[in-house]
Amino acid sequence: MKHRLLLLCWWATLLTGITRAQSPQTKALHRALAHATTDTSRVLLLADLSASYRYSHLDSVQHYARQGLRLARQVHYPKGEGRCLSRIGMLLGEWGNLPQALRVNLQALRLNEASHDQEGTARTLNQTGLLYYALDDGRPALDYFFRAQRIYKQGIGDDSQLISVLTNIGTSYMLLNRLDSAELFLRRAYTLTTRSRTVEQSCWGKPLPYVLREMGLLASMRGQSEKAIRYYHLSAQAALPENDQRSRSRAYQYLAELYQLRQQPDSSIYYARKALAVGQSLPFMVGVMRNSNLLASTFTGRGQNDSTLKYMRLMVAAADSLHNPQRIKQLDAIGFAEQQRLRLLEEKQAQLQQQIRVAVLIAVMGMLALATLLLWRNNRAQKLANSRLQRLNEQILSQTTELTQQRDELGRALQDLKVAQSQLVLRERMASLGDLMNGVAQEVRRPVQRVRELAGISELLCQELRGEFTRCASHLEDGEYLDEMLQNLAHYQTGIVQAGQRADVIVRGMLEYASAQPGPRQPTALNGFAEDYLRITYHDLRAKHRYLMVALLFELDPAVGSVPVVRHDFGRALIGLFSNAFYAVQQRQQQMLGEEYVPQIKLITRRTTGRVEIRVRDNGPGIPAADLSNIFQRFFTTKPVGEGTGLGLSLSYDIVTRGHGGTLTVESEVGRFTEFCITLIAAESSPAQP
Repeated sequence: MKHRLLLLCWWATLLTGITRAQSPQTKALHRALAHATTDTSRVLLLADLSASYRYSHLDSVQHYARQGLRLARQVHYPKGEGRCLSRIGMLLGEWGNLPQALRVNLQALRLNEASHDQEGTARTLNQTGLLYYALDDGRPALDYFFRAQRIYKQGIGDDSQLISVLTNIGTSYMLLNRLDSAELFLRRAYTLTTRSRTVEQSCWGKPLPYVLREMGLLASMRGQSEKAIRYYHLSAQAALPENDQRSRSRAYQYLAELYQLRQQPDSSIYYARKALAVGQSLPFMVGVMRNSNLLASTFTGRGQNDSTLKYMRLMVAAADSLHNPQRIKQLDAIGFAEQQRLRLLEEKQAQLQQQIRVAVLIAVMGMLALATLLLWRNNRAQKLANSRLQRLNEQILSQTTELTQQRDELGRALQDLKVAQSQLVLRERMASLGDLMNGVAQEVRRPVQRVRELAGISELLCQELRGEFTRCASHLEDGEYLDEMLQNLAHYQTGIVQAGQRADVIVRGMLEYASAQPGPRQPTALNGFAEDYLRITYHDLRAKHRYLMVALLFELDPAVGSVPVVRHDFGRALIGLFSNAFYAVQQRQQQMLGEEYVPQIKLITRRTTGRVEIRVRDNGPGIPAADLSNIFQRFFTTKPVGEGTGLGLSLSYDIVTRGHGGTLTVESEVGRFTEFCITLIAAESSPAQP
């Protein structure tokens, strides 16, 4: 009965300590464990529940880890067994039994790898690196940390564990005095801690206290003591809501060591005692050893022998637990055995890979031999088939030649038929358009002439009325006002007459356009034909403007030869382009009075592959870019009212494109030049005809 009472008291004490020492994630894990429906999920939850106490209550770590281990072995669940063993190995390391911790971690690592538990493998590798770091052996620690990091970088595990590994790498580089590398990894860990959305949900707790503490240690090693003190205090504050007693003990320890370096013994003793008290409550043997050593050395300097002896005993006991020679030998033996196991494993993997390569090589060689045999057989059959095909090809080739000749003859006949058809359609359309324009022009011409006659009569009547009004203006009160009204009326009548003249010019242009009927095409020597029309247009213009002198330049390609054109129509198209060019240089000459300007018009002909070009270039004022897109539209003109009908360039465009199947384009640069280019399809060379 007495034993049962003691047992109940022990359980009550344990549960009270668990409740008081739990982390923020512990309650959620207890609830999940209570609602778990399978043994395997219970094992994993017990392992996570054990991890949630690692910084606050080590007895609870052992309790839940062993409970999960028993259940995992009962249900033959190697993944859960490996995770629970990993928690026990972590606990042994915190208590200072490093050889046993390494042995258990390696056993857990084998179970993790056998069950393909990547997350468990990474966690065990991280813990194994921490064992070597506790012995101030940075290089093997870094090897284990980097192996764990490679697994976590694949997206396996939570962010809390990746942050822990990054921080451990940074602290190991500080141990090796590689401070720049340490800062790089510590900053990565801090950035991930502040940005991660899942770090607070991990059973391992929030790693912010650990990261801040190690950033403070880096600042201290660089001589930035105030910055280091600030980081240490932030770490201790961040550890309170997480109930992270280990990080709080280490933060106080670092503060005590820093104050000792700054020759502030009172502050050093204060924080060392706080660190020692928190470390003993876990117990955290590394912290107990370092803080008791710090206090012993401080009290030795003060001559307080009792306090020195007290803390020396604590330090010796903790150091014996951590650095016992027998345990160190065991640790080395275990590590050597693990290295041997890994080497043998690598050799087996290399042998297996070699066997696989040999098997693949044999298979490839067999496939190549089979492929060679098949190719030889196919080649032999192909040669026989080729000989038969060659005889057939010779027969087909002769038939193909005959069919090709027939096809070419039919193609030429079809092309001639299409050309004739397009010409018939064009003539029909031009005739219909000419009839339409002729009818419209005839109907518009009569009322336009009537308007002009009536406007002229009205203008004469206004003049007579003004003459009569002048004689009696002195007898009227508003004589000046009435005279002004009569002047305006006469001005309006003059405008009506001018508008009528403009309409009459447009009507005559329409009649002229409608009277053009497509004629037969005749081979024509384009060089002489275009030169003659340019000179005729120039002499006609000189008859009206005798003082106009224009330099005519010619660049005629003799290879142009003869091209079949409708001479009358094509001449009208050239006259439209030449007239436009002469008008342009005349306008620029009037604008540049008193300046040196020589009007020039250049006629260029050129023969290209299958085509003939005729270019008319002037050095007039040019055409604005906004007008280039409208330059060939009917009734569009840039000339002042009364000087152009807007039909000249449009008529030339229709004759070239519709009547002769060519193209008419324009290029211009304001203030420099304008160039029209006619392109016609060139026939085969033939003797030039006049």
